[in-house]
Amino acid sequence: LKVKSSKKLISTDDKSNISNYKFTNLVEICTLCKDDLLFLPKKLATHIGNIARLVLVKNISNVIQVIDPLTGQTGAIESDAYWRDPFRPVITAARTRLTRYVILGKDPVFLERNQSKRGVNRKQRSKLALVSAARESDLGSNDVTVEECSQLGYLMKSGDVALGYDMKDVQLVDDDAEDVRRAGKFPDVVFVRKLYGGVATGEVNAAKKRMFQLQRLPIQKTDEEKEKGRGKKGLKKAADMEILDEEDFMQELEADREMRARVNVFKSEIAVSKETKQEGGNADDGDEDDKDDDQKITLDELLDNLALDTKPDHIKDDAAMQLVGDTTIEEGMVYVGEGERAAKDKIGYVGREEAVTIQPRETAIPVAGNVWGKDFLDEDL
Repeated sequence: LKVKSSKKLISTDDKSNISNYKFTNLVEICTLCKDDLLFLPKKLATHIGNIARLVLVKNISNVIQVIDPLTGQTGAIESDAYWRDPFRPVITAARTRLTRYVILGKDPVFLERNQSKRGVNRKQRSKLALVSAARESDLGSNDVTVEECSQLGYLMKSGDVALGYDMKDVQLVDDDAEDVRRAGKFPDVVFVRKLYGGVATGEVNAAKKRMFQLQRLPIQKTDEEKEKGRGKKGLKKAADMEILDEEDFMQELEADREMRARVNVFKSEIAVSKETKQEGGNADDGDEDDKDDDQKITLDELLDNLALDTKPDHIKDDAAMQLVGDTTIEEGMVYVGEGERAAKDKIGYVGREEAVTIQPRETAIPVAGNVWGKDFLDEDL
């Protein structure tokens, strides 16, 4: 965010020292989003670690985290560096710009040095792979395949479905990026994320079969939003767009563990039934290749849904209450008689009825039976 504030004096009263100001705030929001494809200016790419100019937006907070999709090298763009020379993404992460690819195979790639001429750490080196894939729409019609390195290679296996940018037929908004693409220096495909569950296999009602769910607050629409959605067609279109946007968010959440760490994800009915089967000893070990997938959502991450099974505090069960004398106490509580604890600790105690009849005295007198402070009462001291 970039915020500019200003104020203008409207009126003032010198006698009461009261002034009336008009405040104006100008807020500029970064135009980038997660999974956008960027073509960085050459100077900026060199400044953040000599990273490749073609990068993906990994995360946006107070800085813009980017990653090289071919080598896995990461970098951070500070807010000052971005606002000094703002730039637009060459491809936005819209559902119409993403293409579904079917993974045919992969070969591990051990990259010794990345674009910055620095050595690659072991963790990142093990994630790279040369992925062979084909567009899902081309299966059965032609034999066109692509092979490209990807930082998501360790997640892929044969038969998986991933989303990516088709760099062959895409039209870029940046002239410099378009010239580089025509020169053949861009990869054929840039993989963005892997799809999981029924969304990858194209099952009907795949969204309802997820093992996790989110909780939402009730939304109250303003009068302007209600006027925009007048008519049956307008209401239906708005509802469909809301469902599609929610589905895109769920897919991003399902494929990004770091993103899920900031969101409360709850168990669905399917997850509860699956957990019951595992407790009964009918758990399926699954594929061994899934053990290397550190982005896949697991049951350990999910929170239990809130269930209000206990009664309110003002409603108590009669069976859990006990009557001791004239006092009713709850089961599990320990009843202590009046003065018992003081007698046990050898402390002088005055009951409630006696306390009422006590008369105030002008000087302090020692309490009978209390030996504390006896040395201070000695006349020789």
